[in-house]
Amino acid sequence: MEIIIAKTAGFCFGVNRAIDTVYENVKQAHSGILTLGPIIHNQQVVDDLKSKGVGMVESITDISDPNAKIIIRTHGIGKSSYTDLEAHQIDYIDATCPYVKKIHRIVEKYYDEGYQIVIVGDENHPEVIGINGWCENSAIIVCSIEDIEGKLKCSDKTCVVAQTTINRERWDRITDDIKQRCQNPLIYDTICSATNDRQVETEKLAKQVDIMIVIGGKHSSNTQKLAEICRNNCKITYHIETFEELPQDIVYTSKKIGITAGASTPAWIIKEVIDKMSEKENLQNHETEMSFAEAFEQSLVTLNTGDIVEGTVIGVSENEVYVDLGFKSDGVIKASELTDDPSLNPKDLVKVGDPIKVFIIRVDDGEGNVLLSKKKIDAIKGWEEIESSLESKKILTGKVIEAVNGGIIVLVNGIRVFVPASQASDRYITDLNQFLKREVSLRIIDINKKKRRTVGSIRVVLEEEQKIKAEEFWQTAEIGKKYTGAVKKLADFGAFVDLGGVDGLIHISELSWKKIKHPSQVLKEGDMAEVYILELDKEKNRISLGFKKAEDNPWEIAKSNFNEGDVVKCKVVRMVPFGAFVELIPGVDGLIHISQISNKRIGKPEDVLALGSTVEAKITSLDFDSQKISLSIRELLGEPEPQAAPAAAQEEKKEDQIPSEYREDVKVTIGDMLNNKTENN
Repeated sequence: MEIIIAKTAGFCFGVNRAIDTVYENVKQAHSGILTLGPIIHNQQVVDDLKSKGVGMVESITDISDPNAKIIIRTHGIGKSSYTDLEAHQIDYIDATCPYVKKIHRIVEKYYDEGYQIVIVGDENHPEVIGINGWCENSAIIVCSIEDIEGKLKCSDKTCVVAQTTINRERWDRITDDIKQRCQNPLIYDTICSATNDRQVETEKLAKQVDIMIVIGGKHSSNTQKLAEICRNNCKITYHIETFEELPQDIVYTSKKIGITAGASTPAWIIKEVIDKMSEKENLQNHETEMSFAEAFEQSLVTLNTGDIVEGTVIGVSENEVYVDLGFKSDGVIKASELTDDPSLNPKDLVKVGDPIKVFIIRVDDGEGNVLLSKKKIDAIKGWEEIESSLESKKILTGKVIEAVNGGIIVLVNGIRVFVPASQASDRYITDLNQFLKREVSLRIIDINKKKRRTVGSIRVVLEEEQKIKAEEFWQTAEIGKKYTGAVKKLADFGAFVDLGGVDGLIHISELSWKKIKHPSQVLKEGDMAEVYILELDKEKNRISLGFKKAEDNPWEIAKSNFNEGDVVKCKVVRMVPFGAFVELIPGVDGLIHISQISNKRIGKPEDVLALGSTVEAKITSLDFDSQKISLSIRELLGEPEPQAAPAAAQEEKKEDQIPSEYREDVKVTIGDMLNNKTENN
């Protein structure tokens, strides 16, 4: 006979945690311990706990002893039940599976935001009842396509979660149907990874064997699903709770037998079943095979604090990573023991199925958990590399995780390296926070082995890189050569551009074809600029750069757009005593002389024109070499109409028109005027 044992058979992390919690309280001689419902769906475990004085109540109203200690079972309870426990000041321990807790948080969050909650699962299962209690029992609970048709009325906001033990195939069918019915539903795959792994392994195993034995409670949802999977893939399948339920006439000889167990089935029950099978059929042949009991015992490793072991990631949450170590209990890596980088979530670092090397911090933390650290493993390996790099001057890379007083902290291979502010860059930095979350290269410049402290320098790496780049630049640089570089600094007189190891200056006059007051009108720090070399001085390491493009020269544009005699619209931009300057296009101005502003005599340009106004004028001359353009408004106005003469002139004109023979000569002298005055007196 060949026995194949499913690696995932037996307690899952959540169940193991809950059982250990109860037995630990029994060990501490606590009296009056009650579980709120069966702690797990396994009658043998419930009976064993009962024999040790652990009672059970179905609801909070059944608690008669005010001093009782209540242990909440793995399936969890509704929100109102917690309120009732606290209102009655009942001491309780929450043994809800962490995966179920996660569903509670999702349901509560989206229910509060107005979402219709849909739970895919068995409406009578205590886990589903508990989940429903986090949305005021308003969830739509479906377990088949038919349920969807009869119950689900899609809203604009629909959130779907799964019972942790639901069959993967069923979940996929139901969620695919919901996606077709509802618009953009939020779907959270909350099937327990351990449950899914168990089901996948069971299906694979059932296809390989002659007989499948599924051990676990008849009321256990996940065990029922294992039995269903086995029946679909193996003709001879038995779902039992104890050995006595196996048919006594089974012939095991020359058979390949597969064995799995539900998440609520303890190892001692599995072992007891196989021991009795071995006794009855005398299958223990030590020369050719080992009994299942031996195989099961030998499959469990021994762990000690301080050991470095390898395991497999079986679950990842926001705060913890769960690891299968081949031990009776799964290991837990808290986020703080995963990495020193506070910006990283455990899900960013590992995924289910990943192999992982860990350090054993504690075999039993008091709740049956094996506490692990990946950070310590990284630190051991990282410190060795840090020490060797000091001598070899190897350049290391790391991530800046913190800005502290006087410098920054860079995480290099799990080691915190302090970089003083003076060594953080090749230029003065006022705000060190700009380095946060940035990947940097550095060199170790000092180590304190006793205190396990290390100091690094980013600056020396940058300076070495700059030196190499500068040498390469000067070997190939020549006037007219084009480059693309980052603008490093702006000054009143221009912009400095990094050409790769050296900086070049674009003078403000070279930034634009039109006059600007400051380089920031054209560029800002960090911009990528396309430039070309105007002048080189290798002795002084000075480089003058051009930025303006010849094809953008407004006078070149004007050449192809304007001719003498053209009538153009232009804008008055400046007044001078001898005329007005007007803009034809940006960067090209022309002059309208005061004599050409009007067909009348004017005292100053402001008598006719206003700054900013648009006028029509005729181009009278073009000198592109001297960049001069003359224009005239007068030529568009024509000659003025004749004006009426003054009255005296008109009288004189009238007198001129009188024939001479009719005119009377009148000549008055000063003497005549004086004589006339004497006579009158």
